[in-house]
Parts: sequence; C-alpha cells; structure tokens
Amino acid sequence: MSEFVPAARLDQLAPERGLALEVAGASVAVFLVGGEVHALDDLCPHSGGPLSEGPLENGCVTCPWHGARFELASGRSVGEFQCRDVRRHAARVVDGRVEVALTPRAARRS
Repeated sequence: MSEFVPAARLDQLAPERGLALEVAGASVAVFLVGGEVHALDDLCPHSGGPLSEGPLENGCVTCPWHGARFELASGRSVGEFQCRDVRRHAARVVDGRVEVALTPRAARRS
C-alpha cells in the first residue's frame, strides 16, 4: 500500500455524495457515507463513467452511464450488470483533512 497523502478537506465532502479528486496522479472518487470516508478509482471499468457522479444506495455507488454498481467498502462489482471490480483505496480523516493511500494496480482484483 502507498503512503497516505492529503486529498481534500473533510468539509469539502457532502454526505452521501461523491467528490472527484486527483490524488498522486490518479482520478479518485471520495465518498462520505455514515461518517465513514471511502475512496475508489473514479472511472467505471466498463466504459469510464465518473463514479463520483453516481448515486449512492445501500453502501454502493452506481455508474451514472450504464448502471454498473460497486460496493464502497470493497470496490466489488455487484448487481445485475457485472463488470470488473474497481480499485478501492484506503482513506482516513486526520485533523479535518481527508487522506488517501492509493492501492497499487497490481493488487486489484479482476
């Protein structure tokens, strides 16, 4: 796992909404759900839809382009429209700042 790097201020995150960020050269979608911060690659592996713009429901984000759903806690593809899992990154809050540690691409499940 990579080192944690500052990504955003906690007050930039709206509850139950995604925020697109650039973290160490990667496009990352960050979500604040139930007081927990989650981070996934922002691009849907099916066709590159922006997951940060997708609706959240029951701990999952849905790609706004084609409806692929991913668990925030694992990045696992779930539901009727199955595709490759999305890379999940460790995220935490320290002193009001959201920090993200990118998961190396080699660790991603297919």
